Amino acid sequence: MPNPRKPFRLNVGFIIHEEVGDSHEFPFEFEKVKLEDDLELHGFSGAAHVGRTPQGLLVTGKFSGETALECVRCLKVFDHSLTWQITELYAFDERSVSDSGLIVPEDAHIDLEPLLREYALLEVPINPLHRPDCKGLCPVCGQDLNIRDCGHRPQEDESPFSALKKLL
Repeated sequence: MPNPRKPFRLNVGFIIHEEVGDSHEFPFEFEKVKLEDDLELHGFSGAAHVGRTPQGLLVTGKFSGETALECVRCLKVFDHSLTWQITELYAFDERSVSDSGLIVPEDAHIDLEPLLREYALLEVPINPLHRPDCKGLCPVCGQDLNIRDCGHRPQEDESPFSALKKLL
C-alpha cells in the first residue's frame, strides 16, 4: 500500500534480492496528483516496471494525464493531454551509475516523483495554443479576436523599409 503523502515512493527491496531479469509492475491511477509545487495533473494513469539487472534496477514506464495551460495568443486556460515514457537505471554502486546519477538508496525506497515531473515537463509545449487557428488578442483594445472582431487594424509600419513590402 503506497503512502498517500508520497504515492510515487516505491519499496523495491524485495526486487534487489531477486534473480537478474525478474521485474515487478507498480500501477498508478489518480484523479488528481500534484508533482512538486508547479505541476498538477488530472486523470493521471500509468505503470512503472522495475526490473533487476546486474548493474541495478531498471525503471521503465508509460504515463499520461492532463494539465491546465494558458494559450500564448489569447490567454485562455485549457486542458492539454500529456503522454510520456521513462527509462532510468538506479545503480547498485558508484561503478554502475549512468548519466542521471541515480543510485538505489540504502533503505531501498525509490521516489519516482522527481523523474515523473521532469519527463512530464518535457512534454509541455513551449508555446501552448488552445487551438491551432487561435487569432489571439487585439493589440489595441485587448478584445479576444476568437470571439469577435473589434475592427482595429495594424498601423502602417514607419520603418524606412516599409516601402519594400509593396514590392513583394
